[in-house]
This record gives sequence, C-alpha cells and structure tokens, in this order.
Amino acid sequence: MRVAFDTNILAYAEGINGAERRGIALDLMRRLPQEAAIIPVQVLGELFNVLVRKARRPRSDAREALLTWRDTFPVIETSSEIMLAALDLATDHQLGIWDAIVLSAASQADCRLLLSEDLQEGFTWGGVTVVNPFATPRHALLNALLEGTSE
Repeated sequence: MRVAFDTNILAYAEGINGAERRGIALDLMRRLPQEAAIIPVQVLGELFNVLVRKARRPRSDAREALLTWRDTFPVIETSSEIMLAALDLATDHQLGIWDAIVLSAASQADCRLLLSEDLQEGFTWGGVTVVNPFATPRHALLNALLEGTSE
C-alpha cells in the first residue's frame, strides 16, 4: 500500500504549529516503509511558502528542508495528466485546485492513502482515501500500513 503526504504533515514534521503534532508526524514517518511513501511536488512548493512566510525561515533554510524531503521520499511531478484530472476533481467536488493537484498526484502514483489534516477524512477519489493521521481512533487503513499488513 502506498501513501502520499499533504503539506500539513511535512509542516508539522518541520516543527510548525506545535511539538505534539511534530512528534506524531515524525513518528508516523519513521514507522512507514520508506518505499511506500511519496511526496507530490506541489506539496514541496506549498511547504516552501509555509516555511518562509509562516515560520519566517530564511529561504536558504527552507530550500535545504525541501531538498532533505526530496532525498528522503520519492517525489511525483505534476504532469499535464495530473493537472487535467485535478481540474475535473476541483470542478466536480468543489475542492481548491492545489488540494486537487495533490490528490490527483496521489492517485496517479497508485497511492491508497493521502495523509492530510486539511481535506475531509474519508473522502475517496481515484482509489485514494484521505486520512487524518492525527485523528483518534486511527483509520484502519493507516493502522494496516503501519503494522505491515495490507487490506
């Protein structure tokens, strides 16, 4: 089972918005099989903005953080196919275009889960289910992935 990260998960891992969420995000990333996780390139762009604007990090530090994430997990590019699917998704389900691009990229990468605190938990599109990793109880599919089983 493959999983994609939304921007907020990486932002929490970077220490944005509290130590408790940072600990949960980092623990989750450590426990996930590295080959099972991907980062949509859109997420890296959004993370850069969060680190520079919200966290007020120097651009060079934000760049280094993005390069570290890129080196840690595979990145999926935003192709024209992903963009066209995202346009349909944004239109049909009234999602913001940037969220639709992330979800479309996760689908294109054959992910089963998109870990996101921002999108509606349980929303499923293109074979991808949105799961909030901070929710309790933890979603069954995320538990299965962390336990090394597949459903």
